[in-house]
Amino acid sequence: MPPERTAKKRRAPEDGGAKKKRKKPVREDEEDLDVEAGLNRSFERMDSQLVADYIAQKTSRFGADLSSVELSDLYISANDIKDTTSWEKPRTLDNLPEFLEAFTEDVKKLGEAPKAKGAPHTLIVAPAGLRAADLVRSMRKFQKKGNSVAKLFAKHFKVEEQVSFLQKHNTGIAVGTPQRLIDLIENGSLSLASLKRLVVDASHIDSKKRGIVDMRETMMPLVKLLTRKELKDRYTASEQHVDLIFY
Repeated sequence: MPPERTAKKRRAPEDGGAKKKRKKPVREDEEDLDVEAGLNRSFERMDSQLVADYIAQKTSRFGADLSSVELSDLYISANDIKDTTSWEKPRTLDNLPEFLEAFTEDVKKLGEAPKAKGAPHTLIVAPAGLRAADLVRSMRKFQKKGNSVAKLFAKHFKVEEQVSFLQKHNTGIAVGTPQRLIDLIENGSLSLASLKRLVVDASHIDSKKRGIVDMRETMMPLVKLLTRKELKDRYTASEQHVDLIFY
C-alpha cells in the first residue's frame, strides 16, 4: 500500500501542473474572431505592450521544446513595436494601403524604390501564399515603373526565380511568407539595408479562425524573422530605424 500511495502523490503534481498549463489561455474573445470578414479584431485594440505580451505568449506555446535562453532570444519588447491603436478603420485587405500611408512620414516614397536592387523599403509578412498574392494585388497603387512589388512566397514560385527577380528589379515593397523571407535574406538576395517598415499581416484569419500567429508552422518562423539581429537592433535605433508594425 505505501508504494501505491507514494505513486499517487508523485503523479498528482504532474497532472495538476499539466492542467494549469492548459488553462493558460491566449486571451481571445470569440467575438473578436470575425470569420465573415476574415479578421481577428483584437489587434485593433492592442497597444504595443499588449502585442508584445500576446506574441510572447504564442512563442512560449509553440516553442515549448526550446530552452529559456532560446525563448528569451525570441522575445520582442513593447519598445520594438509601433503603436497603431490610433487607426480606427477595420484592418481589411482594402484598407491596408491607407493604413501604410497613415504610418509613413513621406507617403510619396511608398511609390518609389530604393536605388539598390532587391532592397525594399517595406516588407509585408503573410501567413500563406494565397494570402500573400492578395496582399500583392492590394499594393497595386504603389507599383509604378521602376518600383516593383516582389512576390516572395513559396506557392508557384521557386527560390531561384525570386533570387533572379530581386537581382534584376528595383523593389519598393516585398510581400512574403516568413520562412521564404528568411531563406532569401540568408542567401543574400533580399537586402534589409533600405528597410523602413516591417508589417505583419496579423489580423487576417482563415475559415478555421487561424492567423499567422495561431499556427506553429508560421508563428515560429515569423518570430525568428522578427528577432534577427540585423532587424531587432533597428527597431529602437535612431539611424536606419525600422518600424515593426502589426496590422
